[in-house]
Amino acid sequence: PMIGVSGLGSQNLYSAEYPGPSHRIKKTVQVEQSKVLIKEGGVQLLLTIVDTPGFGDAVDNSNCWQPVIDHIDSKFEDYLNSESRVNRRQMPDSRIHCCLYFIAPSGHGLKPLDIEFMKRLHEKVNVIPLIAKADTLTPEECQQFKKQIMREIQEHKIKIYEFPETDDEEENRLVKKIKDKLPLAVVGSNTIIEVNGKRVRGRQYPWGVAEVENSDHCDFTILRDMLIRTHMQDLKDVTNNVHYENYRSRKLAAVTYNGVDNNKAKGQLSTKSPLAQMEEERREHVAKMKKMEMEMEQVFEMKVKEKVQKLKDSEAELQRRHEQMKKNLDAQHKELEDKRRVFEEERANWETQQRLQQQTLEKNKKKGKIF
Repeated sequence: PMIGVSGLGSQNLYSAEYPGPSHRIKKTVQVEQSKVLIKEGGVQLLLTIVDTPGFGDAVDNSNCWQPVIDHIDSKFEDYLNSESRVNRRQMPDSRIHCCLYFIAPSGHGLKPLDIEFMKRLHEKVNVIPLIAKADTLTPEECQQFKKQIMREIQEHKIKIYEFPETDDEEENRLVKKIKDKLPLAVVGSNTIIEVNGKRVRGRQYPWGVAEVENSDHCDFTILRDMLIRTHMQDLKDVTNNVHYENYRSRKLAAVTYNGVDNNKAKGQLSTKSPLAQMEEERREHVAKMKKMEMEMEQVFEMKVKEKVQKLKDSEAELQRRHEQMKKNLDAQHKELEDKRRVFEEERANWETQQRLQQQTLEKNKKKGKIF
């Protein structure tokens, strides 16, 4: 089972070299997985813990919950793909069965980010709210803080995990005890301290020791027993029958056809026959092809118009250039005619002058012979 917590039982989920908060590098939301094997009474339980360090630490936390949602959906998709295979004998269940949402011990209720995150997530996974670092609050402050958080959860219609009721009075008393303590206030520690000759996991303070596994100090033991012993199977059942079925119905509806009745209980598919579905798909295909044909005809017609217009423009340009060349040739011809006329006139004048000079010389010669 997948449980979004940072530690259960007495095992350390991180190695000895894991840095403390003061030395840890700040980073954005990144899904990290750790596996821990719990053995008790000859029974082995492999837990996968998913952690999202850096959630809500950025200046702009818009859509900061998206990596968490994507991780949950990816696990659902992996399980759905495993179900769709021919050989389904070995189907590892890697779905997220529970989300432990840690609330900062501010004493001022839920932050807007807490409300938005739980609203985004409560339809996909079992959400259990927790008060982190509860040893920073006095018992009176912790009780008041719990009441305020539950009041805000009800006001904003946030769906947290609903504990099942049974016919067993003892189990009902246990469930009522857990409900009365919601949200559970927890304290974490990776150190073992000796108190009155007894080794306990806790935190040392000048005024005493905050014991993690002491129900008088925090609700860690209640949380651990609920997740691992009493309500683990119910968490898995709710995940499989509600959250996964909702995801599965939406996914299959999107794959087979684009029609799903949202009013049906827990994501039941529509009762549409395969023949009707095939006919509907055929009509959609025909309509799609007609639409594509019309679009192609419009594009072709537009391209023809553009080509015709381009040819007309080219023809007009050629006609304009032809007329311009004709005008230039006419001007050149006229200029040559003018030059030719001037040349003819000048030649005629020159010939006249030459003739006159010749006549004058001849006259002078005759006069010289006479005298």
